[in-house]
Amino acid sequence: MEKPNLEYINQLARGDESIKNELIEVIKTEFPEEKKEYYKNLEKKVFKKIEENVHTIKHKISILGLEKSYEIANKFEHNLRELNLEGSEDFDNILKAISDYIETI
Repeated sequence: MEKPNLEYINQLARGDESIKNELIEVIKTEFPEEKKEYYKNLEKKVFKKIEENVHTIKHKISILGLEKSYEIANKFEHNLRELNLEGSEDFDNILKAISDYIETI
């Protein structure tokens, strides 16, 4: 599995450490809440809300340089539109990888 990284964040910051730190802080603040909301809606099987959660989290996936994971999340999001949870296990693995990574940055 690919690993999260800061390459895209570094590109956005263009060497400005304050911007880099601000972007990292946004991810560290927002991601845990978005993940919590996702699991709450998943437990209740509120498909429209789950789809919205996945869509929101996809932005974090992209920012952390996870191109393959983004495609997995995108496919999962499309499955949710069909009331299909196929891909949820792979999405869980992505969430775990991001959670583990943001604890290290």
